[in-house]
Amino acid sequence: MPSPGLLVLFGSQTGTAQDVSERLGREARRRRLECRVQALDSYSVVNLISEPLVIFVCATAGQGDPPDNMKNFWRFIFRKNLPPTSLCQMDFAVLGLGDSSYAKFNFVAKKLHRRLLQLGGSALLPACLGDDQHELGPDAAIDPWLHDLWEKVLGLYPVPPDLGVIPPGVPLPSKFTLRFLPEAPKMCSEEQHVAGADPPGPPSEQQPFLAPMVTNQRVTSPSHFQDVRLIEFDITGSGLSFAAGDVVLIRPQNQASHVQQFCRVLGLDPDQYFTLLPREPGVPCPTQLPQPCSVRHLVSHYLDVASVPRRSFFELLACLSPHELEREKLLQFSAPQDYLLDLIPPIRPRAFSIASSLLAHPSRLQILVAVVHYRTRLKEPRRGLCSSWLASLDPGRGPVQVPLWVRPGSLTFPETPDTPVIMVGPGTGVAPFRAAVQERVARGQTGNFLFFGCRWRDQDFYWESEWLELERKGCLTLFTAFSREQERKVYVQHRLRELGPLVWDLLDRRGAYFYLAGNAKGMPADVSEALTSVFREEGGLSGPDAANYLARLQRTMRFQSETWA
Repeated sequence: MPSPGLLVLFGSQTGTAQDVSERLGREARRRRLECRVQALDSYSVVNLISEPLVIFVCATAGQGDPPDNMKNFWRFIFRKNLPPTSLCQMDFAVLGLGDSSYAKFNFVAKKLHRRLLQLGGSALLPACLGDDQHELGPDAAIDPWLHDLWEKVLGLYPVPPDLGVIPPGVPLPSKFTLRFLPEAPKMCSEEQHVAGADPPGPPSEQQPFLAPMVTNQRVTSPSHFQDVRLIEFDITGSGLSFAAGDVVLIRPQNQASHVQQFCRVLGLDPDQYFTLLPREPGVPCPTQLPQPCSVRHLVSHYLDVASVPRRSFFELLACLSPHELEREKLLQFSAPQDYLLDLIPPIRPRAFSIASSLLAHPSRLQILVAVVHYRTRLKEPRRGLCSSWLASLDPGRGPVQVPLWVRPGSLTFPETPDTPVIMVGPGTGVAPFRAAVQERVARGQTGNFLFFGCRWRDQDFYWESEWLELERKGCLTLFTAFSREQERKVYVQHRLRELGPLVWDLLDRRGAYFYLAGNAKGMPADVSEALTSVFREEGGLSGPDAANYLARLQRTMRFQSETWA
């Protein structure tokens, strides 16, 4: 493909930025542009000075933090000794992915865009700010932005007239070819791959720790609509360490019944082995797949066969339609199975707030898991892959091991002994605050104020006896909101307003930190509104001054939140 070569670099925490980057790669190839797609930290950043055309796709994590796989790049690009003409030959664009329920919405994309301009780069477009909270998701911003991007790019690098744009109905070549082996290898590459050598450092995505599951206990009453589990792992000898606010990542597996059904529908032999061969030079094979690999391992451990299909799935499927009018086109494909890794996304690790402290539970790691289960128009209810897999594991029937590793979370707690903390954690949002309370109590830190909300005291009041015992000892002040126990629903934001004088005193006179965790749908906005109301009524601030007071708390990290969809 005759072109200067487009480079797409992504910083992704949950995989969405990687998905968008791969979409960019596909759209570039349709326009006859050579395109490389790489994680920012896997790219040698010193080579940026010779790149003519770069698209950066960046998620914003937590309190405005860069994702894990771009932190080295982030440190480099903000070095003060970089000359202001470093990137004067580069045309660039920045696509951001964020969540407007956070104060620092798309902070990474905005800051990177400004920095690239400072270093002499030429912006093709203003930064795109995708928003998870939009009713259409980030695509609402991405789709029109991409339309404008390709107009700009093709203005600089037109499609050769003798080639033309590859139309949507024509499939691009698959990323890999699957070369099936006539017989299974003598050494089981999968067992070697899982066991591996002793890791050089702490467990990571490339080398997770296989943690024995100790307990898997339902903590909601049997009559409650939601199954919530308290799960404990033994991490003895793992090298894992973590603090309150950190998260554990778990890579789940597909259910055996789904694996069998998938192989049956596609006519695949689960016991057949294959090797993966990239079609283009420089494209690495997935590190999670052994070589050679069995179909069973591919479907069980790598392909997210139960995921909600992405748009790219339907775009590619339209090209491979077995409709009678399309049969001739299908005959052109000697091995449609090659498209498995293009059609179906990989299983992404799932993140859970760690709900225990090593100071209270040495060599143990606990999580609180709400099992995701909901009905759609489909015959079979949809289930969350990771939560359903974890719930199905029973250590009482035999040894169970779960691949996991930890990373710093977005919540950090003050180390000074007399700084109070106000923690608002309705539902499973209370999990990181249990770790924080355990840690602070073990260190003798006082001033622990917890606002907890759920539906019913006797059905989903997580760790009730533990909280009450800590309160009896004077280590915790607990405020509860049981939303369904009276005619008018009462939520945590109502309790904050009721206790406005205490909240104002803690924040304004005693320098307290305020934390919020839970569902991102409406609760964060309701809590922020309750706080600004308290600032007006108890602090005597005007509306604008109350908003500025909250913004200052956020800017100085005295208001931190961790929410999820």
